Amino acid sequence: MISPFELESEVRSYCRRIPSVFAKAKNAVLWDEEGHVHLDLLSGCGALNYGHNHPVIQKAVLDYLASDGIALAMDLHTAPKRAFLNELNQTILAPRHLDYKVQFTGPTGTNAIEAALKLARKVTRRASVVGFSNGFHGMTLGALAASDNRLAREGAGVPLQHILRLPFEGFAGAGISELEHFGRLVESGTSGVDRPAAFLVETVQGEGGLNVASCEWLQALSALAKRLDALLIVDDIQAGCGRTGNFFSFERAGIQPDIVCLAKSIGGLGLPLAILLMKPEFDLWRPAEHNGTFRANALALIAGTSALELWRDPSFAVEIGKRAKRIGAFIGDLCAEYPAQLNPKGIGLMQGIAFKQSGLAAKAAQAAIGRRLLIECCGPVDELLKIMPPLTIELEILEKALDRLRLAIDQALETTTASYRLAAQ
Repeated sequence: MISPFELESEVRSYCRRIPSVFAKAKNAVLWDEEGHVHLDLLSGCGALNYGHNHPVIQKAVLDYLASDGIALAMDLHTAPKRAFLNELNQTILAPRHLDYKVQFTGPTGTNAIEAALKLARKVTRRASVVGFSNGFHGMTLGALAASDNRLAREGAGVPLQHILRLPFEGFAGAGISELEHFGRLVESGTSGVDRPAAFLVETVQGEGGLNVASCEWLQALSALAKRLDALLIVDDIQAGCGRTGNFFSFERAGIQPDIVCLAKSIGGLGLPLAILLMKPEFDLWRPAEHNGTFRANALALIAGTSALELWRDPSFAVEIGKRAKRIGAFIGDLCAEYPAQLNPKGIGLMQGIAFKQSGLAAKAAQAAIGRRLLIECCGPVDELLKIMPPLTIELEILEKALDRLRLAIDQALETTTASYRLAAQ
């Protein structure tokens, strides 16, 4: 008899590297069916910023279910939708002087990206959108066209069109001058480069290698979009909801995107929810012109509202900073010890370690998984270990996780060094 898991498609990925069968989880700790304890530096790829089963968020959902609250209402008015919109405005948007309308899209991040691209093209009546090197925005065709992941793009089966590609800051030494050059090409009127509908950017590239755009580059990009009458779309699906320290990853640059895509942790408890934030003047949708059955799932709204309430307390962001500082110090120490092999990457609780030798990050990740540490690689050739614990990880659990990670990295480096020695003999 085959295992039930063998019925699952060959497309499965995480479970190939992490074969444990998980049964229970709390914050940054998971237990498998055999009772072994695993520590989480993965956080559902940013969908679990508040950890597994955060007690306050969990109670809100359980209480709502016990009250026979409506679970599915499409875009009918519901008490959970009203509460979510009020909390989002009062706790997040208004204090930051952000004036946005809210659109509930389908439940995943790629749904939000598709809606953003569609809206930008509707607003500007232009077809092309500027994407960036090493960007990743999702698996549906529009989002995939804007992405730069070769494996994902090869699965499309059709041409991926209407995207102009620019280098993200730092790619092959690129900076603001490349943005200016593109602007001059468009404005010349004789270059054959049309004005784009929008620029779609992650301020911190998650899957693309933890590349962090500087404030100056983001400000230049925002100014260029305005100059070309194009919309600036920030994909904050992985980098948002506190992952970089502030609620939005673009806050540090002082810019106000025209459209912001949020998903993953906006659902609070790992429940699927995705939204667009758009400046009111760009809300040109006709009723039902873009919709979806699961575009405002009530359970996710309950959980999301409870998660947003955590941001009422300024100390919440302060605690994120403490954890980010500790991880930064850990990475800094490692890179100082192995300067020829390791480089630091990332920001906030979205940091990582770049390995200069091909394949070494994967070895370190596998060694970490063997020590019951959930972690993944990222980057164009999986050359980075990405450290993304829950924002709420207890400091003592974080220390245990970093200890395990240190041992795993030492193991990978020592094994590689020993192999070189043998080869040289």
